Amino acid sequence: EGAPAAAAAMPMLQINNQTTAQRRALTNPKRAARGRKLFATSARLGAPTPCAYGASCSSFASSGAHALRAQVTSCARTSGGPRRMEARMMFERFTEKAIKVVMLAQEEARRLGHNFVGTEQLLLGLLGEGTGIASKVLKGLGLNLKEARIEVEKIIGRGSGFVAVEIPFTPRAKRVLELALEEARQLGHNYIGTEHLLLGLLREGEGVAARVLENLGTDTAKVRTQVIRMVGESQEAVGAAAGAGGASGNQKTPTLEEFGTNLTKQAEEGNLDPCVGRTNEMQRVIQILGRRTKNNPCLIGEPGVGKSAIAEGLAQAIANNNVPETVEGKQVVTLDMGLLVAGTKYRGEFEERLKKLMDEVKQSDDIILFIDEVHTLIGAGAAEGAIDAANILKPALARGELQCIGATTLDEYRKHIEKDPALERRFQPVMVPEPTVDEAIQILMGLRERYEIHHKLRYTDEALEAAAQLASQYISDRFLPDKAIDLIDEAGSRVRLAHAQLPEEARELDKELKGVVKEKDAAVRGQDFEKAGQLRDREMELKSQIQAITGKSKEEGEAEKESEGEGGAVVTEADIANIVANWTGIPVEKVSSDEVERLLKMEETLHKRLIGQEEAVVACSRAIRRARTGLKNPNRPIASFIFSGPTGVGKSELAKSIAEYFYGSEEAMVRLDMSEFMERHTVSKLIGSPPGYVGYNEGGQLTEAVRRRPYSLVLFDEVEKAHPDVFNMMLQILEDGRLTDSKGRTVDFKNTLLIMTSNVGSSVIEKGGGGLGFQLSNDDADSQSYNRIKTLVNEELKNYFRPEFLNRLDEIIVFRQLTKMEVKEISAYMLRDVFTRLKEKEIDLEVTERFRDRLVDEGYSPSYGARPLRRAIMRLLEDVLAERMLGGLLKEGDSAIVDVDAAGNVVVLGANGEALGEATVISETPAGIS
Repeated sequence: EGAPAAAAAMPMLQINNQTTAQRRALTNPKRAARGRKLFATSARLGAPTPCAYGASCSSFASSGAHALRAQVTSCARTSGGPRRMEARMMFERFTEKAIKVVMLAQEEARRLGHNFVGTEQLLLGLLGEGTGIASKVLKGLGLNLKEARIEVEKIIGRGSGFVAVEIPFTPRAKRVLELALEEARQLGHNYIGTEHLLLGLLREGEGVAARVLENLGTDTAKVRTQVIRMVGESQEAVGAAAGAGGASGNQKTPTLEEFGTNLTKQAEEGNLDPCVGRTNEMQRVIQILGRRTKNNPCLIGEPGVGKSAIAEGLAQAIANNNVPETVEGKQVVTLDMGLLVAGTKYRGEFEERLKKLMDEVKQSDDIILFIDEVHTLIGAGAAEGAIDAANILKPALARGELQCIGATTLDEYRKHIEKDPALERRFQPVMVPEPTVDEAIQILMGLRERYEIHHKLRYTDEALEAAAQLASQYISDRFLPDKAIDLIDEAGSRVRLAHAQLPEEARELDKELKGVVKEKDAAVRGQDFEKAGQLRDREMELKSQIQAITGKSKEEGEAEKESEGEGGAVVTEADIANIVANWTGIPVEKVSSDEVERLLKMEETLHKRLIGQEEAVVACSRAIRRARTGLKNPNRPIASFIFSGPTGVGKSELAKSIAEYFYGSEEAMVRLDMSEFMERHTVSKLIGSPPGYVGYNEGGQLTEAVRRRPYSLVLFDEVEKAHPDVFNMMLQILEDGRLTDSKGRTVDFKNTLLIMTSNVGSSVIEKGGGGLGFQLSNDDADSQSYNRIKTLVNEELKNYFRPEFLNRLDEIIVFRQLTKMEVKEISAYMLRDVFTRLKEKEIDLEVTERFRDRLVDEGYSPSYGARPLRRAIMRLLEDVLAERMLGGLLKEGDSAIVDVDAAGNVVVLGANGEALGEATVISETPAGIS
């Protein structure tokens, strides 16, 4: 009778969430007495106890190791008996990691809705713990928590969802804990760690955990061998009351094990990616390590070229015994400088750690330290009155007492290490150049298997070759092989996600399924089991519908997962091209049939916005077709033009049209008004101010814009107004497609279209006029006149620009003067803009042919181009309409027609034909002056 009352009085406990009630239960004598009473009553009635070692032991596991031990001790004292004393002693010997395993096992039981902790939950706890020997061994043999969870659910399914306050251990799980104690005794250990729990689990051999391991293809004998081997090399930390008296682990380098990672051991376990190539650099590193003194190589190279991979490659060569005797049997250990400094609150703590570490390395005589970002040694741990890591290490590095491989970038080496000659002479530099495209392809081939296993798909040879080639060509601010590896990694992720997506019709059902599962869980928590049962039926129904839509049964899905690495998703060259296009905005994928049609009709499309100027439109279209089909020189910009001609004939408008058509938006145009660069010192505005000057950190207007958007059109407007030094800077852009900014970064211009507008030669065009045949109806005469004018303009340009500048341009395009007919077509285009603005105000407007002729008469000027036409529209149309709107004569919803009367005055007529106000008298003003 006392059991239910006691159970009701017990506080509700959640895993990993120590509430106030829990803390009170551990400190309040009355609550502790209730717990002891519950245990005694359960034992007397023969009820299944929550654990073989005390009723509250599993409940209070969530309160942490100390709370668990305290409660078990309390239960053991009150319950009496040798078995209870043995339980108390056992749990006092559990390490922190072993206790974490028990806590995770309980959490797994709750997640699965089970009212017990079995061998399968202990196995999931061992995998989930993550840092212990057991977890490392299991993961090293290819097991992971996700697959193990799926297998457990397959074998035993999910529970009802109602979990009791205390979760009992099954007899087999109790047996595993007893066998773990026995294994610890046999190994001479005074503690019970995750390795002993795993050995106990293997010895038990008949529970669900054994079936899970068997189904996942794990060789239990191999697991046991690996555990025994690792126990001999390492030992887990033990709890407060536990001792490590009989441990046989390697204790020669405890500080190094705490602050470093053994790369040689990782290589033996197969956890490192293969190192492909780099034979010369590896040989040089081994030579330096074999010296008597100053045997410290320093790998210097740009970020991403593979400096750390060389250290890993050395560790793999040592593990495979493929090295000379000078480094045979050595252990390459990478040192974490951040971890070494972390937590050193008081003066002298950091120095003490570092000295201990150095002493261990000296005594071991088989350790090669690898320090990535070796420049961080300078200043590390230095406080007021203290010395930094570099100065502590200097004597040992010089005498050859410890071998150290450093790695850093060229910039950091110059900035930090070269400034300290005493440190620089102790390191021997080994330059690590960026690999070629062919070498990068070989590296990707070597890494292919690792990425295929991770993403569960295949990479074609063409995809790997494309990754190296496209990365080299289009991603200029990073280095091979890192950028190519990132490409195949992201492409694999993208293809895998696309492959795993549900069909469109199944997504709504999947959304409903998730909602049903949430409602069901809420009903179970609220103990509304009738509703939970109905929701469970609906859940099963939705699952079957989704399976029917996808056309895959559960067995077929599992079979697909098993074979996915061979016959499933495939990463192709097109997938790599898509990723490059997403990163850079450059369309590197193959030209589609729709785009072929667009490119062939490019002139027609551009003429919808630009009236006339046939030669300029054709020249630009040809350049873009060359670039898009991949026939342009890959080391130069897409094209470089000078647009020369009078003002207002469409030079800037053509540049905007190309940006909108080819680059997708006028925002893709970088426009620089060269009148802002008339002084000599303003050149620095393009590439950035030199060090020490204001604005050094802001970058240049040109280089920053192109660096952020390498696929763009760059317009140098009114280029003749710039200082001559600007043209000197532009020579390398035109020839090599690159420019170095003030910070030494190379900006890639190979995917930009360069257009320079100029008014040089406009006087020659004006003098030519109709007398030279520009406005004659005969096409041959017109063509001859244009060629004569073009020759004269080129002579003018030669007088103004240097020959080396003009010689690097692809083409000099001379724009014609606008004819009266072309101005009329332009007026229709400009009027459409006015109509559109009025439509937004719900006003319909039309203009008569007489008004159009009046616009052309006022707006036509061979010298000033189309700009006077814009002013004419403002005076004759916009001003007149503004007066009518302000006077209330033209309102929203009205229609109007603009006409010219016999006297030449502008009149606005309403929908009924009546004039809206008096005719507006507008005096004629010569075009171009108004």
